[in-house]
Amino acid sequence: MPKTSVGLQTLLILFCILLSSFTAAVAIENEAAMRPNIVWVIVEDMSPDFSCYGQTDITTPNVDRLAREGVRFTKAFVTAPICSTSRSSLITGRYQTSIGAQNHRSSVPAHGLRLPPNTPMVTELFHAAGYHVNNLNFDSFIKDEPQLSTEESVAVAKTDYNFEWESSRSYDTAHWARREPGKPFFVQIQLNGGKFRGQAPKPAWPKRVMKELGSVTSPAQVHLPTYLPDDPTIREDWAQYLDCVRYTDYQIGKIVERLSSTGDFDNTVFFFITDHGISHVRNKQFLYDGGTHIPLIIRGPNIPTDRVRTDLVEHIDLTATSLALAGISIPQTMQSRDLFADNYADREAVFAARDRADETVDWIRSVRTTNFKFIRNGFPDRPYLQPNAYKDSKAIVQAMRRLHAAGELNAVQSLIMASTRPLEELYNLDNDPDETVNLADDPDYQDTRIAMRRMLIDWQARTGDLAGPESERVYELEVIADHVESGKVNQSPEYQANYALMQRWRSEKPFHPLVDSGSSP
Repeated sequence: MPKTSVGLQTLLILFCILLSSFTAAVAIENEAAMRPNIVWVIVEDMSPDFSCYGQTDITTPNVDRLAREGVRFTKAFVTAPICSTSRSSLITGRYQTSIGAQNHRSSVPAHGLRLPPNTPMVTELFHAAGYHVNNLNFDSFIKDEPQLSTEESVAVAKTDYNFEWESSRSYDTAHWARREPGKPFFVQIQLNGGKFRGQAPKPAWPKRVMKELGSVTSPAQVHLPTYLPDDPTIREDWAQYLDCVRYTDYQIGKIVERLSSTGDFDNTVFFFITDHGISHVRNKQFLYDGGTHIPLIIRGPNIPTDRVRTDLVEHIDLTATSLALAGISIPQTMQSRDLFADNYADREAVFAARDRADETVDWIRSVRTTNFKFIRNGFPDRPYLQPNAYKDSKAIVQAMRRLHAAGELNAVQSLIMASTRPLEELYNLDNDPDETVNLADDPDYQDTRIAMRRMLIDWQARTGDLAGPESERVYELEVIADHVESGKVNQSPEYQANYALMQRWRSEKPFHPLVDSGSSP
């Protein structure tokens, strides 16, 4: 064969190889581009007080837009009413009680906690699947290119996981807007939400709201829940809370603007939730709907528009849903469900748990169906508002204690101030949405009480929630240690006094375990 022919043949082969490689690279890039970006907006300390959820004292146009363009869930609930336990379950797609993460801000150097085998964090799964993964606060997320050009890396925002984990396996150090071309991203955005108003109604927050939003909510115009007294401190705090909601709505608008500026918004599935309900006297830290009911809105490509779902869902369902939308396999160990799966079956009930919060020992479990809520109190001999340095520093709690001591609370408002609790609580949510009429001892509701207690016991066995409170030794190790998220609050005199009280109450006001005992408590 002539040398010229050989040369042409070689060139042709090389050209075919290069073309094949180029085609494969384009296919991979196109496949990556087709995978949606996933954004979780996680707001602190906030209930579904947005216009699209029926709140009429304020307007929230940006959140309302997401609801119109996506799916709004009316019965979404967290599995824990405290930030670290809620976030620990969300990031793993498992109940916090099944992974040993049920106690607030646990896992300290003297007692480190590890996740069970085959329990990956959802961030690790996205990272391994080729996603760019960030966890950012609001200011960091919306930074533009000139601002990013001076930064080599971005900090990881609030995590608050109650176990040991490795940041390098979960989060990238580069900003999502500076990721590799064609690479999809999974970003958590942490918003301060209800925490903007702090521990008491003070003038700093209204001044900021007036400066940035142009108006503040009038305390005289707010509508308080039936279980709260009409007191100036309570009114002012509630007004400042609603301005936290308005400010969160403003931030949502800015987040959407930033995603739109890079051309990413239309290919981004946007999840909007809060980590639990409003931080108030009987909401955060408790298993009433005020502590566990949250907003959940999902908007993005291939998501139905202007749709309202009324079925019961849990916040851990975000993990399986997000993985499925990204084409990532869902681990069998996850207890979350893909909300848009073809074979999706509505949950019969949702479950929640509250355990130790800082120095304060507690154990509460609940099961909620569409119509009823059943609560089991593990420490019925103790008050609802056990001493707690964090909560007792709130002006609203101080106001409630003052009004209760003066005899100025009515029967409903006094419920949370009781010195003891019923062992079991049962509420008909159709007739009593504020959960103030306990039917646990009503003869007409005994079948319901027994059936729901059985559901709770079955859930415990099925998910691994078989332990009671921490042992005295573990409690000591956890509570006396400084925690990276909470600093050195445990060194305050109030905290130390409560710590000593909890140790004494261990024998004086002991734990009452939930056991399968037929119809008796």
